[in-house]
Formats: sequence, structure tokens, C-alpha cells
Amino acid sequence: MIIDMPSTTANAVAKRLVDLRDIHGAVALGRVLTLVIVTDEQHAESAIESANHASHEHPCRIVAVVRGTARGSARLDAQIRVGGDAGASEVVVHRTFGPLTAHPESVVIPLLLPDAPVVAWWPVNAPLDPAQDPLGALAQRRVTDTYAAEQPVRELGARADAYTPGDTDLSWTRITPWRSMLAAALDQVTCEVTAVEVEGEEFNPSCELLAMWLADRLDVPVKRSLSSGPGLTSVRMATSSGPIVLDRADGSLATLSIQGQPDRAVALNRRDTAELIAEELRRLDPDDTYASALRFGVERLGSGGFKSGSLAGGSAGGWAEDSEGSAAPAVGSRAAAFRAGVSGAAESASSADSAGRASEAGASDAAASATDASADASAQEPAKGADKAPATPADLAKRVASK
Repeated sequence: MIIDMPSTTANAVAKRLVDLRDIHGAVALGRVLTLVIVTDEQHAESAIESANHASHEHPCRIVAVVRGTARGSARLDAQIRVGGDAGASEVVVHRTFGPLTAHPESVVIPLLLPDAPVVAWWPVNAPLDPAQDPLGALAQRRVTDTYAAEQPVRELGARADAYTPGDTDLSWTRITPWRSMLAAALDQVTCEVTAVEVEGEEFNPSCELLAMWLADRLDVPVKRSLSSGPGLTSVRMATSSGPIVLDRADGSLATLSIQGQPDRAVALNRRDTAELIAEELRRLDPDDTYASALRFGVERLGSGGFKSGSLAGGSAGGWAEDSEGSAAPAVGSRAAAFRAGVSGAAESASSADSAGRASEAGASDAAASATDASADASAQEPAKGADKAPATPADLAKRVASK
């Protein structure tokens, strides 16, 4: 049932809802919260549809505020949807015009359910400080979506600066399955994580949030690398017992690889907005984990990749050097040791391929020739016990490579 109420007031809408319950019995009372959607005309129907699907899990009253043009006189056009047109909820759509667009709270407050929590959701065009927004101030939970912003990664910085307990973002909700799977993978092995690389498409804030969460919780250097997507494509963790890789190339089915164990296929589908909203409505307390990851800071993430073979070998790897040969900056308490490379014990355990590549990258053809000549000359001298000349780094690299 859809009831249109053009040029009306919020009080008239509230009275009509009571009439529908008393006379027609069309509106039930078992609502657990009020969900306020603030959007524009273009995204209104898709947002309402997602909220309707979420209402099957969380029966609620949905109040959608659709902002129209600010020019002209103040006017409120309302629409009430109940029954089959509203899922397991009741939907009130308020289209505001003129000066009323600047005061949306005046048409929402009369429709708030008594003694029930309020959740505010901005599918697009969220305010920089949701808690200071007139509608955000009414809500216990404020849901935004940085993926819909023009500059998503920069938007994360604004969210961190203005964070208030109760804020959350759908870009964070999208990575819940990834976080659960990575935590479960680390529970299966006894190891120390030494470095992480998160790969995903550019301008995807979920990739940055996952990288910041890993850096914040594991206190290790985390690199953010790019791929063609869709969304997040892989997470690689270098550990003391071998690499752990969660790879999702097609956006639906992922492969979890743990050294010493068979590869496993896991479902990591890209979820739609209805599922994301339903998840966010399951908890109304502040998300401290999100706050900690958000405040870690995008600028503290590296942008390079692992050295070739560092993950495959399972040893403490390092970062690839940039085009000028200087190591990319790393973060975390182990950053200095990580940039300096592996310790002597790790070097003795490195593979022959790694040693060969290090030798090739560290010396030019001319330097290699000079080293060979020096080695030939040293080989012709008789051994003199303690007086024997010590082996050079190039000699050691050759010996390891020959083995």
C-alpha cells in the first residue's frame, strides 16, 4: 500500500500512521529502531530497497529524507509505504523543498519511534562530520560510505579527523569476511608475521582500511599495491613459518594458501548494500576496532611490494626498492630492522636463488670482472692459517650460489 501526501506536514504524516494502525491494522508495532536515510532523488529508491531487505532481519521504521531543490517556497511531499511495498518495515519518504532542505530534523523528529535507537545512513554525499549534522546528532549510529565519495582515500582522512564513537562506514563493513578469514588463518599456525601486502583496485577505501587494520593489529610493515580488481584481490602475509596468501581474482571465490597445508577454496562474494546495512544494524555500540584502524592513517602505509622470492621462501622478507635504489619507507615497531634487511641468521638460511639475484643486482659487469681477477690471484697464494685473507662478500655469494 502506497499513500501519497503532497504539501503536508510531519505531524499529519504521524497521525496518518496511527490511523493506518487503528483502522486498517496495516502497521505493526514490533519495530526495534528507526532508520533515517538521507539521500538525493537519484539514489533514493535503491537505498530504500536495500533498507527494506535489511528490515526482514531488523524490523524498523524507515524515514527517507530526499532533498530537493533549495529554491522556492518550503514544501514537504510525503509518501507512506506499508505492507508488501515496505518489506518488514514501514517506510515514510519525505521530499523536502525550499528552506526546508536545510532543516531535515524538523520533519524527522515527529516520526521517531519512542524509546528506540536511531540509525542515520547517508548512501551518498555524507557530511564531513556526521555527528555534528542535525540528523546525525539524533542517532546512536551514523553510517557513511566513503566508496561513493569523489576522492575515497582522502575521505578516509576526513573521517578519521572527525570520528565520534558511533560512526562507521560501509567500506569497513565490506571487509568483515576478509578480516574473519585472515584471523582464522593465523589461528591455524604458530608463527610471527613479519610483513603484509594488500592488493586491490585503486581508489577503493576498503583496501586501505584492511591494510590499516592489519598494520594496527599486527604492528608490522604493510604495503598497499594496486591491481585491476574487482575490489580487494589478495592479501599476502610473510611469516616465520612460511607465507599465508588469501587470493580472490574473480570477486567471488578465493583461495587460502598456508605453507605445509593444501590450498582451500573459500567463498568471499562481494556483498550488496542490503547485506551491508543488515550487518551494521546488528550492533549499535561504538566500533572501537574500526576507530583504531581508521586513525592509523593512510599516509603510514607503504606503496611498494615484496622483494622477489621473499614470500615464497617464507623468511622475513623486505620491500622492493624504488627506481633510484632507495628502500621504500616502512611502518611499525620492526620498521628499522625490516628496511635494513634480514639478520645474519636469516641470510645463512636464504635460498640460492635469492643470493644469486642479490649478487647480480649488487655488482656491475666491470666490478664482477675485477672481483674474479682478485679471487684468482688469491687462489694462487699458499694458505697461511690465520694470515689467510678473509673472503669477500662477492666470494661468499658465489659459494652460496654454487651450492
